[in-house]
This record gives sequence, structure tokens and C-alpha cells, in this order.
Amino acid sequence: MSSKISRPMDNSRWPAAAMARKLSGPSPRKTSLTAFPAPQSPSPHPHCPTRSFHSKFHPPTRHPKGLEGVTETNPNKICYNRLLILPRKDRLMNIKDHIRAIPDFPKPGILFYDISTLLAHPDAWQVAMGRLSNEVRRWQPDLLAGVESRGFLVAAPLALKLGCGFMMVRKKGKLPGRTIRHEYDLEYGTDVIEVQDDAIQPGQRVIVLDDLLATGGTLAASIALLRKLGADVVGVAALIELTFLKGRDKLDVPVVSLVQYDE
Repeated sequence: MSSKISRPMDNSRWPAAAMARKLSGPSPRKTSLTAFPAPQSPSPHPHCPTRSFHSKFHPPTRHPKGLEGVTETNPNKICYNRLLILPRKDRLMNIKDHIRAIPDFPKPGILFYDISTLLAHPDAWQVAMGRLSNEVRRWQPDLLAGVESRGFLVAAPLALKLGCGFMMVRKKGKLPGRTIRHEYDLEYGTDVIEVQDDAIQPGQRVIVLDDLLATGGTLAASIALLRKLGADVVGVAALIELTFLKGRDKLDVPVVSLVQYDE
């Protein structure tokens, strides 16, 4: 027969409150889910409901001049209130160092600025896209339209960076399905560009992009074509601008370019 030896409890080791709890037995488990007040949800950002309007990392949108009225809440609107902060070495990079000039191409007497070397340099291309995205995002586009063909190389990665759509403006007969065409004058003769008739929803904010802004004829024709579909063309962007040709004078929308050549 086993016997248990009971030892007196040393009350000096236990404070009075602890002894009272120990002697009274375990307290019932608290199962209330409302012990703490529910956190207050932040006010939604006017263009991005998933972000707080005045949070530390997402300050309020400051609309540039001409966009002050764009304040309505739209759950499908992309939030463009943050700029891409480039490292210091990238801010000091000269994009012209990565664009080569080829004389007498495609015709004698023409100096051709080739962006192939820019595309082949990963750091320079990343910097170029970062700078261009900072310029373009202030227009809050829904869609970027690339002009055939090097405009595709600019518009497609930029649309991916900004999180908006991409469409193509192509020469006649290059697009499948039903298309809308626009004929425009060249120095000698005429040319035709087309877009698919369902590429744009009426009222969408569209930016036209190309690698080069020269005389401005093709970009002006692209703007006119997109407006036929009900697009709100809010700007034009290009990597290179030949300022001596005064191509931006033909365009009735704001224009930005990363690199300018005066000759």
C-alpha cells in the first residue's frame, strides 16, 4: 500500500495574490473575441482602394497641372502617386553614351541614331525605362499605344512597368480582324496606319509612344486615328527627339522625350 507524504507549502515563496489564485483554482478561459476594439480601416486612396490615402509610404496624389479634376473614385484606376526613385549612379547616367550615330543610313546625308546599343545594355535600358516611366505616369494612362515598329520596344516594357495596357499602331495589312485605318500625307505620297477596332474603349486615356520624334507626321496621324475610336490622347513620349525638325509643333498634346539632338 503506497502512502503519500504531504509537505507543508512554503508560503514565503509565494506572494499573497499568487497564493490566492493558486488556492482558488484555475480561472475560467476567456473566449470573448471583442476584448480589444477593432482597428479602424484607413480611408481609401481616391484611385487605389487597397491603399490608405495618407499612409506613410503612399502620400496623397498630387495631380500635375491640367489633371486637378481627376479626383473621382474609380476602383479600376491605377494608382500613379509614387515616382520611381533611381539610385544616384543611375541618375547621373547619360543615355546618349549608349546611343550610336550611324552616318548615311538609310540614305546618304542622313545621320541615323541607333538604339540597338541602348537595348543591349541592361543597366542603361533599365535607367531609360525608369526615367520615361517617371515622365509618363503623371498623365495617368489607361493604355500605351506603340507606333510600328520600334515604338513597340518602348511601349510594351513601359506598360508592364506602369501596370497598364498596351496596343499596336501598325502599317496597312499587318493586323488581323476588323481594323480602323487612317491615311496621312508624307513628303512624297501618302501612307496608311491601322488599329484594331476593339483595341480601345471610348474615354480611355492613351499615350502614344515611339523611339524617335522627327517630323511628327506619323505621331500626329496616330493621334488622329486613336481619336476616331473615342480615345482621350493625353500625351506623346519618345526616347529621342530631333529638335531641329520641330516635330512637336505638329502635335496638339504634351510631349516628353529623354534625349534631344539639335543636328
